Amino acid sequence: MSPTETTDAAKLDAKKTDATKTDTTKKDIKREISVEIPAAEVARETELQIQRYQKSARLPGFRAGHVPASIIKQRFGDGLRADVAEALIPKYFRREAEKLGLIPVSQPRVTDMHMHDGEPLTFKASFEVLPEVQVEGYKDLRADKPEIAVTDEEVEQELERLREQRATYTSVEGRPLAEGDFAQASMDGKPKDGKDVADAKANPVHMDDVLIEIGGKNTVAEFSQNLTGASAGDERTFDVSYAEDVADKRLAGKTFVYTVKVNGIKQKSLPELNDDFAKEVSEFSTMDEVRKQIRENMEAERRHTAERESKDKLVAELVKRNQFEVPESLVDRQIDLRLERGLRALAAQGMKMEDLKKMDLPRLRAGQREQAVQDVKSSLLLERVADLEKIEVSDEEVNRELEALAKQSKQTFEAVRARLTEDGGLDRIRNRIRSEKTLEFLYHQSA
Repeated sequence: MSPTETTDAAKLDAKKTDATKTDTTKKDIKREISVEIPAAEVARETELQIQRYQKSARLPGFRAGHVPASIIKQRFGDGLRADVAEALIPKYFRREAEKLGLIPVSQPRVTDMHMHDGEPLTFKASFEVLPEVQVEGYKDLRADKPEIAVTDEEVEQELERLREQRATYTSVEGRPLAEGDFAQASMDGKPKDGKDVADAKANPVHMDDVLIEIGGKNTVAEFSQNLTGASAGDERTFDVSYAEDVADKRLAGKTFVYTVKVNGIKQKSLPELNDDFAKEVSEFSTMDEVRKQIRENMEAERRHTAERESKDKLVAELVKRNQFEVPESLVDRQIDLRLERGLRALAAQGMKMEDLKKMDLPRLRAGQREQAVQDVKSSLLLERVADLEKIEVSDEEVNRELEALAKQSKQTFEAVRARLTEDGGLDRIRNRIRSEKTLEFLYHQSA
């Protein structure tokens, strides 16, 4: 949807018909129009609805399909009038809104409806329209473009991470665990001094096969202390007290009792950083080439992150310079989208459906409102800039996006296009690409 300028009072007066009136003094996003549907049109639609009722009505004393119209009106009067109104109001509302140059972005709220036999059907419709967006200062925006640098130390840290991924573990026999060894163990843990048995059952820790590095920087100290000197087959029981800020909420602020059985002792071996390692982890044949590629990848990732953050700041500044009211209907839709994305992410992370249903949706909606308003404003401003700068999206650009979606979903290009055309997704893709191109324009012109 592109921002549309609201016609002024003079043009509205010129476009008024006997059937339609509007408050021309309103300059905000809310509108109300009065609509009159001719009596002849109401009579015609009433007759069509009566015929539909006659086909399905089953009344004592009348053959199917032969119930008189007068009986239909008497027996189904309220339902009949509701069906006539439902058939006519949307069509005439859209027609009159178009005559006035108004583009509704919300469903109309119908009030003051009057409907009597032989008379016109009249009603008032309240709705929201897009605001009149006058974007200013977008050519004066300046983006942060920090220097991107990757140190030799960071490259070596990445190499160490690759080495760790390819570590091998060999069994050690004939001696107990010492610092630097890995205990191949199984463990059970439960809260100490739980309020009741149910508390202990609700927060268990159980692992059948885990490697515990003795003296490792990420190993909880109590595990290293209590397992040092243990041999394969030994079992140790000990307490571990956790701080309030540990990531695992089962453990936060609690003391757990662990029973750990050592099933074996392992030593870790890391591969050497030589040309054989280079060939194993990449398509290159030397470590110098691997280091160069790592540096370039890290620089590209940081450049992308910095560019995204700069673009976010540009849009935030654009919104700050151009304040205007936005329709509540658009804000509500954006809140819906944000919540949908968030809930999908939680489900993907393993949250159970029953836990999702317990969430306080009104509170979550309220928490999303401020950002949703910013999202709507950003979208409208970027669309306005795109209009001013004549930024368009070619069919080739849309097709490239569809080809990527087809490959990702393992469907044909034609099937993806047909589905998105039917549900309006094609327009959403085109609008998103246009918004991205506009943001790219703002970013580069701000240099």
